[in-house]
Amino acid sequence: MIPTAYFVGLSALLFSIGVLGVLVRRNAIIVFMSIEMMLNAANLAFIAFARAQGSLAGQVFVFFVMTVAAAEVAVGLALIVTVFKSRHSSSIDSLNSLRG
Repeated sequence: MIPTAYFVGLSALLFSIGVLGVLVRRNAIIVFMSIEMMLNAANLAFIAFARAQGSLAGQVFVFFVMTVAAAEVAVGLALIVTVFKSRHSSSIDSLNSLRG
């Protein structure tokens, strides 16, 4: 048996790497991948705590988080492709000029 603290530690490390990626990088694709990494870190924590308590509630939450993440990726990538077609750049700084 692997202790729950190891899973939580790995989850915290993955979440921190995701936050760092969102704050440091300027490419929209990298930012979306970092957000997905943060969501997966939360999923790992849900699964770890559900396993520790012996319930299935964490797995139900993970299912909903994965559903929301899939919808977010579909909409986000569609927006990135549309902006890339018009601006020829996927930089977040170029999105600032779209304000009306």
